[in-house]
Amino acid sequence: MAVHWFPGHMHKALKEIKEAMGQIDILIEVLDARIPYSSENPEIARVRGDTPCLKILNKYDLADPEVTATWQAHLEAERGVKTLTTSNDNPANSKQIIELIRSVCAHKDVPGKSIKAMITGIPNVGKSTLINLLADRIIAKTGNEPAVTKSQQRINLGGGVVLFDTPGVLWPKVENPNSSYRLAASGAVKNTAMEYDDVGFFAADYLIKAYPELMKERFKLEELPNTEVEFLEAAAKKRGAIMAGGRVNLHKICEVLLTELQSGKLGRITLETPPMIEQEKLAMAEEAARKAAAKEKRKQKFKQGSLTPDKKDRKEKRTEKREAQSQRMKKRRS
Repeated sequence: MAVHWFPGHMHKALKEIKEAMGQIDILIEVLDARIPYSSENPEIARVRGDTPCLKILNKYDLADPEVTATWQAHLEAERGVKTLTTSNDNPANSKQIIELIRSVCAHKDVPGKSIKAMITGIPNVGKSTLINLLADRIIAKTGNEPAVTKSQQRINLGGGVVLFDTPGVLWPKVENPNSSYRLAASGAVKNTAMEYDDVGFFAADYLIKAYPELMKERFKLEELPNTEVEFLEAAAKKRGAIMAGGRVNLHKICEVLLTELQSGKLGRITLETPPMIEQEKLAMAEEAARKAAAKEKRKQKFKQGSLTPDKKDRKEKRTEKREAQSQRMKKRRS
């Protein structure tokens, strides 16, 4: 599944982020703790350069805590990166962000100077809520759907820290197809940009393998089916998602599954792990190499043309004729 949702204000915001990066002392990137890789904007990573980065794994209360700890260690292996976890049910934890900003930018934490921090994050990751907690007042508009913030603003957090807020920004093309599904499953894109059935099948396939006990308990199943289709059919019967004639309403049960996943009713779930992502990156590299080889083959075939021996012979004769004419012209001039 490909996510086709890149409104004009996102293109503008991404351009402004690139232009402002040179003025920033530290970048704060808010990630969804359930999908740390898939919610990380590769465009931001490309323009960040050596700017220190604080990655906030928000919605920690919805994510698998053991997997989150693994992600933190994985992310902090990158030079200049620190991590913190935050959640809406633990706002006090967000205050540690200010302390960490001052620690990382200690050379700027002097009277008369301001530490300039920029905060970014994909839509619906909880960035606006976090800003309001940091500022200790309502600054950023919040909403339970993507793309609420649509313009940049500067916020004085006090204590010499100035925060540059940016709209939630996706990127034009999600290279990893599994990331597209995870972004949709977590609610990072509007419902109108995804197919519930398609995303629901992806989520069901992952959940019955990674969190079988949670799925059995939530949908009151004595035995967990082996396939996502069978699981969705069994879950639909338990939830009454049945149409006329006793047919299973797959669209309805997929909608129920995704809604409960996003709200945390299924339990604390993380949709990707570092080892999974490394495998997917290898698969993507192999696919890219295959496509590049196929493209080069087509290019060479186009250059050579589909010349039969007869056509090749005629082409050589035309070349010889042009060369002979060129020699005769040179002799006449001399």
